[in-house]
Amino acid sequence: MNKYKLTVIVPCYNEEKTLAFCLQRVLEIQSDLISLEIIIVDDCSSDHSMRVAKSLSEKHQEIVVVSHSKNQGKGAAIRTGMQHASGDFVAVQDADLEYNPIELIKLLQPIINDVADVVLGSRFVTSQEHRVLYFWHSLGNKFLTLLSNMFTDLTLSDMETCYKVFRRDKIQDIIIEENRFGFEPEIVAKIAQKKLRIYEMGISYHGRTYEEGKKIGWKDGLRAFYCIFHYNAPQLPAPMQFFIYFFIGGFSAIINIATFSFLYAMGRGIISSAIISFSISAIVNYILCVKWLFRHQSRWRACLEILFYIIFVALIGVIDVSLTLSLSKTLRPVFAITIASTVVFVVNFFTRKYFIFGEKKS
Repeated sequence: MNKYKLTVIVPCYNEEKTLAFCLQRVLEIQSDLISLEIIIVDDCSSDHSMRVAKSLSEKHQEIVVVSHSKNQGKGAAIRTGMQHASGDFVAVQDADLEYNPIELIKLLQPIINDVADVVLGSRFVTSQEHRVLYFWHSLGNKFLTLLSNMFTDLTLSDMETCYKVFRRDKIQDIIIEENRFGFEPEIVAKIAQKKLRIYEMGISYHGRTYEEGKKIGWKDGLRAFYCIFHYNAPQLPAPMQFFIYFFIGGFSAIINIATFSFLYAMGRGIISSAIISFSISAIVNYILCVKWLFRHQSRWRACLEILFYIIFVALIGVIDVSLTLSLSKTLRPVFAITIASTVVFVVNFFTRKYFIFGEKKS
């Protein structure tokens, strides 16, 4: 029988009360089939977590301790742990005892059987015990999972779960960019894009309250929402990208129209109002395209990308202003700028997708 080595990465930040017991339970999953490498990544804890971790490493040769000189977040701790991992498989184990390490053996089985590259443990589709806690927190998780599934074309029930087990060669081939809890939607997006074999299995869950030390908050929910767009949108088919750009372009158009209306009402002329409002909306459009839709600097270096963007904005701006002037001869100025903004919308999308932010050729 083959023996496999499992690397368990334990991100740790101020978990002195639970760390030792958590590691004891992880160590218990060793068997004739599974050997362990446990990498504790202390994320600059302000309590005695580092002291506890070092004490454990002195007692158990399976445990390695790595530390950050400043607090960076769970994603950064996992990234550091991945760099040191040497096992056949890699799993993430929170140090707060919300997840039962014995269930890692169950999650490993599809990978050992060579039917999966990644296995996720679901807290929501399971007959196992789970602690009943926050309704809105659970609803938020389900909404983010649904949104993630829409972009990745997966059928996960729990995208935000901590328990994700990987083949080491597969996960180390992925660059982790997120420092905090944005790691979860980022890694799901990237394993989906790589067409890895993904399985999901039910697990138990013993959640804790914020009074007991839970750290994830509403800001992390907003970041997860952003990450779902940021890491999935550049790989979507053109029709779906156009749908997203409808909102980006629509918002930019609203900025354009609102700014023009304000400036014109303040007594500025049509030409100067149109130029200023268009320039402001173009800046907003660029920022949203970079952050939400297209991969930044995908084809050009930053300066060249901005130069091409300015050139295209200037050309489209000429069309926008000319059309506004032409239409304003027969229509009210606000209606004229509205029609002009609509006309350049489609041109904006295609120039951004296929030229300015286009993917590099392999």
